[in-house]
Amino acid sequence: MDTTLYKPKQSYFFYSNQQENDRVNMNNSSQSQSNHTSTSRSSESSDPSANGKWAARLLRECANAISEKDSSKIHQLLWMLNELASPYGDYDQKLASHFLQALFCKATESGERCYKTLLSVAEKSHSFESSRKVILKFQEVSPWTTFGHVASNGAILEALEGETKLHIIDISNTFCTQWPTLLEALATRNNETPHLRLTVVVTAGMARSVMREISQRMEKFARLMGVPFEFHVVSGLARLAELTEEQLGLREDEAIAVNCIGALRRVNVEERDAVIRMFSSLRPRVLTMVEEEADFTSSMGDFNKCFEECLRFYSLFFEMLDESFVPTSNERLMLERECSRSIVSVLACDGDSDGEGECERRERGSQWCGRLREAFSPVGYSDDVVDDVKALLKRYRSGWSFVPAQGDDSGLYLTWKDEAVAWVSAWKPTP
Repeated sequence: MDTTLYKPKQSYFFYSNQQENDRVNMNNSSQSQSNHTSTSRSSESSDPSANGKWAARLLRECANAISEKDSSKIHQLLWMLNELASPYGDYDQKLASHFLQALFCKATESGERCYKTLLSVAEKSHSFESSRKVILKFQEVSPWTTFGHVASNGAILEALEGETKLHIIDISNTFCTQWPTLLEALATRNNETPHLRLTVVVTAGMARSVMREISQRMEKFARLMGVPFEFHVVSGLARLAELTEEQLGLREDEAIAVNCIGALRRVNVEERDAVIRMFSSLRPRVLTMVEEEADFTSSMGDFNKCFEECLRFYSLFFEMLDESFVPTSNERLMLERECSRSIVSVLACDGDSDGEGECERRERGSQWCGRLREAFSPVGYSDDVVDDVKALLKRYRSGWSFVPAQGDDSGLYLTWKDEAVAWVSAWKPTP
């Protein structure tokens, strides 16, 4: 495709190069874009933004044009979206901006290069403090992640009840924010406080850079709680499929729990069953798993279908951010930029490749249940754990709820305005 007619605005496509705390530039850019879109009108039609909720319609038309290889229409729609979109604007402007980047990469076959650039920029600006602020603020305004933490911690504590030596293998991208509450629970047990060994498996480059700080803080908190504690990091893995039992340093006198949050979606699709079998071979007392509720695997060969599912899922996420954060929140901007990278990975990168050996191919809870049942059996949540989840959701604004899985599926679904957005479940190896 000839791209000379369409040149994306540098401030939009490469805004991730800006400092996170540059509020002055952000506000100026937002005001400038607002003034521009109010005067940008085609001589043939009215401004699409005047009708409200315009982003999804234009993005869908552009995706259809790309699928049909209609070069003229692609140029027209990309130009129109570029005039209206802004990463600092309202909901529609933001949605258009982040999907526009992915659609432009898809149309120009530049997805792999763009994703690597975005990832490199994010890693260079990454720090423990910035990660901590984003995670804690997100947990403060939304149960999107804490829902999984509470349910998983409850299942782990019940599965390991009465054991004196515990080994939790943590495979997640939560920077250990899940574990302080579990340490507190262990410290307040009526019987003897057990010894806890926490092994964190790290594959994401950004996580590696902050693990030293996290290790020091976890060890300090464990001492404060009076919990005998060991912290170990397994790093240097390009892909989770490379993890071996030997790297985990298993001990015969320890009761094992495997905690897997948002990790299996980053495993190449064809390797997922093997990774699940590897988890089963560890003979854990419990496997806890949390994944976001979207299907980007069954549509891998159908761009339009994949786009529609991607738009559905991220529209919910951006809407939730819009209602939970103030417009000028830096934490919100960082979360949106992370989403933008994921959207590029899903829509504009071939197969599972994203330059790091991982992917963003989410599956729905029902799909994960089908995979897990090959090596595991589901463990239902107790009334106490369900009560803890109910109490958690009461802390947040209205619109959040949860429902149990139906039929042959297992687990709980977190819902935002009656739409399932995350799935949590607990499993034990099949005898």
